Amino acid sequence: MAVITISRQFGAGGATVANLLADHLHIDIIDQSLIAEVARRAALEPADVEAEDERPTTLLDRLALSFSPLAAGFGIAWEPPYPDPTFDPRREVLVLTQDVIREAAKTGNVVIVGRGGAHVLRDDARAFHVFLHADAQFRSRIVMERERIDRAAADRRVHEMDANRAAYVHQVYGRDWNDVRLYHLAIDTGRIGFDGAAALIERGLLARGGGEPGAGGQQEVRPGA
Repeated sequence: MAVITISRQFGAGGATVANLLADHLHIDIIDQSLIAEVARRAALEPADVEAEDERPTTLLDRLALSFSPLAAGFGIAWEPPYPDPTFDPRREVLVLTQDVIREAAKTGNVVIVGRGGAHVLRDDARAFHVFLHADAQFRSRIVMERERIDRAAADRRVHEMDANRAAYVHQVYGRDWNDVRLYHLAIDTGRIGFDGAAALIERGLLARGGGEPGAGGQQEVRPGA
């Protein structure tokens, strides 16, 4: 039985490592399937949920929401995007995302990729929290190959996605996403590789012995260590 959360820098191989773990341990993956489930529960399009995924709420978003009940006064041409003018899709997506993560963890047989899983399940004694990172050059190469874009575009994607994920975790959970003390295991996939990362996570699960992050259970894994 395993409940694993994978937090990851963009391009560090979160989905790849999760798939390897699922194959080896015969457990389920909560990644893109989470978006579909949240969309179903919120009666939103999956594309709308994905647009809110691991992104912080901006000041303009909050202002637009705060003024939405007044917008009807501008005439019949205005149509609210949702039946309830006070409906906050970001808040709904966040709450449903947390619900789905907690429900998945109850099965005791799952790997959860991103979406603040390590923070949602921070008090779950069964959960094993992992952070995958690598240098920006390595991650840009991965993104170039995966998305078929040039180096400049890949560099921008890496920077923007990392900034979004860090801001999301800070805004929602008040935590520093890059703080390795929040995780049982931090792995440099650029040096260890994806197969090596999956193997180390499996070893970590066996060696954990009930340790919690921040209480002697966290390990930083690098070559030669």
